[in-house]
Amino acid sequence: MSQTAAALRLRRAIARTRDATRERAPVGRRPEEADDVLGTFATDGALGFDPFPFLRALHDAGSHAVVIGQVAGIMHGSTELTGDLDLLWDGTPAEARALRAALAACGCAEPPDLDREQAAYEVTGAGGDLCTPVLPWGDMDVSPCLARAETAQDPAGFTVRYAALDDLIRMRRALGRPKDHRRADELARLRS
Repeated sequence: MSQTAAALRLRRAIARTRDATRERAPVGRRPEEADDVLGTFATDGALGFDPFPFLRALHDAGSHAVVIGQVAGIMHGSTELTGDLDLLWDGTPAEARALRAALAACGCAEPPDLDREQAAYEVTGAGGDLCTPVLPWGDMDVSPCLARAETAQDPAGFTVRYAALDDLIRMRRALGRPKDHRRADELARLRS
């Protein structure tokens, strides 16, 4: 697969999200209030969802954060849409500085507490969770996922790091919500 294929899949999904939500009115449900079946696509997070400015800012800041969750699933070929961008990062001070720079570049009004194992963030066009390996993932150690991340070259000239397919499937199964099982099954079918 070319290095641009995953980024192009994400670009097509964001266009589909924009088309699917064009006439949708806000319902007052934030991404953190998503249910375990439909996910964040059914929340207001899908309205105007565009993770590309933040992904570019992460690249420009020298961040090594890894895209996880449904955005990573889409990059591997999942057809389900989403309304948030979740990232896994190593929790180090150097990476925290890079994340803060990227967040500031994208208009983050309230910087998250990066001393926590999981911190919600919101920037123009996207929001989600910044997760460290300390966050419990059932019996899965997600630390190795950082080193095994795949990379995609966006046509606009920046690199996106995202969870490898097998790691993403294991993460989904470890979380165990109905949407995670459904999406893990979809990803497993893509592997074969």
